[in-house]
Amino acid sequence: MVSLGFALKRRLTLKNLSSVSSLVLSTVFALVPGAIQSYAQLPVAASSGKVLAAGLNDPRGLVFGPDGTLYIAEAGTGGTTSTVGTCTQGLPPLGPYKGGPSARISKLEPTGALATLATGLPSFAALQGDIIGVADIAFLDGQLYALIAGGGCSHGNPDLPNGIVKVDRSSGKWTYITDLSTFYMEHPAAYSDAGDFEPDGVPYSMIAHDGRLFAVEPNHGTITATTTDGSTSEIIDVSFSEGHFVPTSIAANNNNLYIGNLGQFPITSQWEKVITLSQDLGFIDTTPGFTTEPADLKKFRIANSRAGFTTVVSLKFGPDGLLYALELSDTPNGFPNPGDGKVLRLNADGTIQTVVTGLALPGGMTFGPDKALYISNAGDLGPGKGQILRIAIPK
Repeated sequence: MVSLGFALKRRLTLKNLSSVSSLVLSTVFALVPGAIQSYAQLPVAASSGKVLAAGLNDPRGLVFGPDGTLYIAEAGTGGTTSTVGTCTQGLPPLGPYKGGPSARISKLEPTGALATLATGLPSFAALQGDIIGVADIAFLDGQLYALIAGGGCSHGNPDLPNGIVKVDRSSGKWTYITDLSTFYMEHPAAYSDAGDFEPDGVPYSMIAHDGRLFAVEPNHGTITATTTDGSTSEIIDVSFSEGHFVPTSIAANNNNLYIGNLGQFPITSQWEKVITLSQDLGFIDTTPGFTTEPADLKKFRIANSRAGFTTVVSLKFGPDGLLYALELSDTPNGFPNPGDGKVLRLNADGTIQTVVTGLALPGGMTFGPDKALYISNAGDLGPGKGQILRIAIPK
């Protein structure tokens, strides 16, 4: 399993971090023309950021609503329900898990008031304490949607699957539009990792793009697209080319999708990367075994990659048009360490620049209407310890 500390049982296998340079179509990462700007005041220490909210239960994804309110996905506190003997379980040392309806969505008003919007969402806890619940949130056509990762029978929530729910911002009531637990079971990965397999999946990130909700599932390597009526399709199985790549994050720009990966533990700095998914038809591979079939010409394919990142858990494009990556921890040859989280930026000249340092196992980030960066800090330190930081990036 992969969400934040859940990747602690991973073995580092370099074959799963292979290059895709042979598929490069164009230098799509040169997003902004011109020379690199000089930011003499970077990086910014997390301790210098402003704490806008505290006491959260492992906060993860963040999104601003049309009214300027910041919505926060919270993993919850797990539960006490076990389904051992009922369905396939997660493997030790993390599983079997215990679940309950303790995840929630909170909101931070422009006035600074923090309130709970939606409750009763599925959450589960691993044996060593990691908790998963609501993974991410997004707005599509003014409607709030939440990505559920704490659901499913294998997670102690047999009646609440993983999936996407629609949330009423007035009442806080929520309803499923798609069941991703069933989808993952019916669409197995080309190359799954038996020692790291999750029957219900553990989706981690979601964005609204091109009229659909795109979700990333790390353990299966599956990227899905869901319409507002709940119709779900697989746009790519990343494991087919990358093996157990552990994709965790997604962003969109100019009709391309960008996927960042967590990688496997122990951490080896700079081995993770961001890959570009494109529908560009300019490249067709005619080599036997690599052949692009006519029916696949409109599907997304890996078109480019950029290495030099570590344990990526969130990707966002900033007001400057550049790609920002949130790293869980860059601790070399070890496991995630509070205080080693960072935000990096891919500059127009291709260099990777550190923007924020000193984060404690961050779970997600977003840019606000004020162009500042908002981060879910302490996203895996346990219930009641999470906080939302606002960090202004120097111009």
